[in-house]
Amino acid sequence: MSIPLLHIIHDQHFWLSPQRSIYWEEEKTLIVSDTHFGKTGHFRKSGIAVPQQVYKEDLQRFFSLATALKPERILVVGDFFHSTANEEINLFLKWKNDFNSLQITLIKGNHDILGNSWYENANIQIIEQLYMIGPFSFQHDPTENHNKLDGNAFVFSGHIHPGIQMKGIGKQSLRFPCFYFTKNQCILPAFSKFSGLAIVKPKKQDQVYAITNDSIIKLA
Repeated sequence: MSIPLLHIIHDQHFWLSPQRSIYWEEEKTLIVSDTHFGKTGHFRKSGIAVPQQVYKEDLQRFFSLATALKPERILVVGDFFHSTANEEINLFLKWKNDFNSLQITLIKGNHDILGNSWYENANIQIIEQLYMIGPFSFQHDPTENHNKLDGNAFVFSGHIHPGIQMKGIGKQSLRFPCFYFTKNQCILPAFSKFSGLAIVKPKKQDQVYAITNDSIIKLA
């Protein structure tokens, strides 16, 4: 597995991985966003030919991280599943049976429309909007819940699928998913590789970590 980079917030150690995830060392918690499991199956059902291998590779990365890091908990900050149940989600359940002791907590996103009973049967804890651990808050949409947080809260979110545009010699331009940090917020990249990018424009004090293939690079 590729080497992660350390980012310290409030004296806590967060390891940023090229596998589009964060490992919170003190809490033994893996943080991901926008896995969109079942998305390729949803597209195929709509007549759009997307190979299932795309989904299988995302699922393999998810459970490989769980195997390698052995977290006590996985926090998903929204859009765990893309839509209604399909065969791909059943494949997720089959894999999850091998990780019965792993606690998964989902802070629901706009795509998480499965019924609460489905999550209960899958042994997935669901949080409707906002989840807090000490000075850290976890939510799906980075623009919401500001009135519910104090000024010292640091927010982890997803939703926008942040990306950064890098220009090289000869006017070529490349776009990469990224972790986007401001003073009091981190927006995670979409875990799913079958997702678009919203190009961010960092300010001087912001920090950006670009994900290029199997590497992670601090840009600012």
